[in-house]
Amino acid sequence: MPFKLVGQRFTFVFLLSLSTAFLILGKANPPLMDGLRTAVIDGSAPVLEVLSRPVSALNYVVAKSRTLISLEDENRRLREENARLLKWQTVARRLEHETAEYRELLNVRENSKSSFTSARVIGDTGGPFVHTLLLNAGRQDGIRKGLAIVNGEGLIGRVVAAGKRSSRVLLLTDFNSRVPVLVESSRYRAALTGDNSEFPQLSFLPLNAKVAPGDRVVTSGHGGLFPPGIPVGVVSAVIGGDVRVQPFVDRERVEFVSAVHFNVSHPFDTEPNEGDMDLDPEPGGGQ
Repeated sequence: MPFKLVGQRFTFVFLLSLSTAFLILGKANPPLMDGLRTAVIDGSAPVLEVLSRPVSALNYVVAKSRTLISLEDENRRLREENARLLKWQTVARRLEHETAEYRELLNVRENSKSSFTSARVIGDTGGPFVHTLLLNAGRQDGIRKGLAIVNGEGLIGRVVAAGKRSSRVLLLTDFNSRVPVLVESSRYRAALTGDNSEFPQLSFLPLNAKVAPGDRVVTSGHGGLFPPGIPVGVVSAVIGGDVRVQPFVDRERVEFVSAVHFNVSHPFDTEPNEGDMDLDPEPGGGQ
């Protein structure tokens, strides 16, 4: 026991003396200490490299394990999602089959086929009290009064004047614009009424209608004026009985549009077309 205690004390004194000597040597001769330090590092580098290999291998295994676990979770999620989609696919096929049977039973006649004529906006002929656009397509291109005008975002308005090579479009926001619509989630029918403001009003809703901001509004197809289901906008505000809609289409960014040829008897067809150059907006919305 005494020998062990003496050995421990000797080791402590030796290490303390060696550390003190290195400190003094480092102050007295820094280049020599730098050389010794470099030699020690060079000598220990291979040993450290060998010792670090198991650690690197372990880190690699851990990383791969985490990747495998993540992939397993992703595969499980995809399998669950695929199962849900297959379920809805089955439901959709069943509903499609039932719908076809009901149509055959009720002798429902499809009349919603549409074709399109593309055109470019060549002018904004509107002002503070008139909201219209001028297109570079007219009667010679198949454009006629009353056609719905759309782009990839939704409904823009309808043709109110068709010349031979140009036509004028009344926007949804114009005071004279009235569009039969419905609230997509609740199927409430209404009319989108322009008042020359940025957000047209949703009018003629049922008294007990519950409409909330964010509800999508689409054309109803009522009266055959527009094809049903064209996106119009979203409810932006509900203040008492005043319901406002933000149109999907920003008139300031419209460049190219399409006129929808809907195969129903159109009430506007009975009205004469305006002359080729007589397309300047008239007071009160150009109608």
